[in-house]
Amino acid sequence: MDQAYKPRILVGKPGLDGHDRGVKVVARALRDAGMEVIYTGLRQTPEMIVEAALQEDVDAIGLSILSGAHMALMTRIMELIKENEMTDIPVFLGGIVPNEDVLELQAIGVKGVFGPGAGLEQITSFVWDEVKEKLARDNA
Repeated sequence: MDQAYKPRILVGKPGLDGHDRGVKVVARALRDAGMEVIYTGLRQTPEMIVEAALQEDVDAIGLSILSGAHMALMTRIMELIKENEMTDIPVFLGGIVPNEDVLELQAIGVKGVFGPGAGLEQITSFVWDEVKEKLARDNA
């Protein structure tokens, strides 16, 4: 991968959750790691998030959900990603996600799930790895 390449990462808060401190900290860490971050803001619908990802031509999508509505929101987002033929874009999720939901989220296509206590280095390394894999597939 070209060292000057800056991956474009969309981050957002789907649903009615109004707590955005964590997603802003992650956005800053991704920027500090050399990525371009597009923050969609609070109270985004699944349709708004997928449309923004499509319009911004992003390399990955990171979402934060603390409201407990992660299964319904992520199911709809992943459906829209498939409908728009964007399944090559890795999606990762942070927030309060019970362990029993992680496998189900992965089964619908969510690449990474980060709960409380996940380190910023762990998240940024994950995103870099996923972006590198996506670019390798795109250039193959």
